Amino acid sequence: MTHLLLIIIYLAFISLGLPDSALGAAWPSMYGVLEVPVSYAGIISMLIALVTTGSSLISHKLTARFGTAKVTAMSAASTAVALMGFSLSTKFWHLCLWTIPYGFGAGGVDTGLNNYVAIHYKSHHMSWLHCMWGVGATLGPAIMGRALTGGFAWNTGYRWISLLQIAISAILFLSLPLWRSGEQEQQEQSEAVSLMETIRMPGVKAAMLCFFGYCALEQTTGLWAASYLALYRGVPADIAAGFGSMYFIGITIGRALSGFAVMKLSDRTMIRMSFCIIGVGIAAMLLPLGETLSLMGLVLIGLGSAPIFPCMIHSTPGFFGAERSQAVIGLQMAGTYIGTSIMPALFGLVANHISVSLLPVYMLLMLGINMIAYRTLTEKCGQK
Repeated sequence: MTHLLLIIIYLAFISLGLPDSALGAAWPSMYGVLEVPVSYAGIISMLIALVTTGSSLISHKLTARFGTAKVTAMSAASTAVALMGFSLSTKFWHLCLWTIPYGFGAGGVDTGLNNYVAIHYKSHHMSWLHCMWGVGATLGPAIMGRALTGGFAWNTGYRWISLLQIAISAILFLSLPLWRSGEQEQQEQSEAVSLMETIRMPGVKAAMLCFFGYCALEQTTGLWAASYLALYRGVPADIAAGFGSMYFIGITIGRALSGFAVMKLSDRTMIRMSFCIIGVGIAAMLLPLGETLSLMGLVLIGLGSAPIFPCMIHSTPGFFGAERSQAVIGLQMAGTYIGTSIMPALFGLVANHISVSLLPVYMLLMLGINMIAYRTLTEKCGQK
């Protein structure tokens, strides 16, 4: 039963990744039909991030009342409904309204499952869990692309993804009896704490900053790497786009491999090794030695980034205790979505008003924030 439940949890994380990259794939076909500027995709992305942040902050209260299983199933259903709403939208403001159930569902699945796996499973399962997000994030654009190349509109692509989400939601509801023993143990361990009490705990602010810095680095790189390669390094646009996607493929493959590595190495060792690999990758992009080294650097950054998020999540119960980890992970997820919503857009201003060539410098700054915050976290929690 434990293994069956783990498969269902993996499936739930595939459902979390499915819609995340679909908007980018569909938007070139959407904005003309909706009669809005191409830049309005940023508004949708920002609204989703804001609602997801709010959902993350209240998730520990919902989980304490209803349990991880019910919150996960309802959250997946909420996302499925939102995606069906996307498929029926004919105006931009329709999409804006549907970001509410979309963000609510994403925050509930992300926070609840991260905490459940961190408490009940070993670190390698956390790495593979986040690898499943990568699988979903790869499938989403593939489904949308299939719809568009098959002569259908973007609405059909969203409808297909929604139907897949509905099927996953049904499986989650059917699996509710499998969660009982784990949830009973988790509820016995959990401790009711307010938002302000959690923020005041030693190390929590540093933990939030860790996730802010890492996710700012990840999303900024994913959004702007292809533009950096094409506009500054002179890489042909099609090759630049391919290596831009290689970054996310590198993260997905890296998380699959790191699942085996953490069987031998601790979470802290994996995180510190990752910082070093990312640093080497950024250095390769900074050196004026041609486009090949920049391309290799980007792949290294993807591989190096892979273990950080799952290893930091898995460390949370060890740093703060299983009884408070749900509340802390909610705040960590809030830091995540703040980083992903603000920092890529901020670099857009840097690229527009100064130069896109500053991307590696910007990435180095985000890496520095992550490293300093992680060192502070380990010192505050007495685990140097």
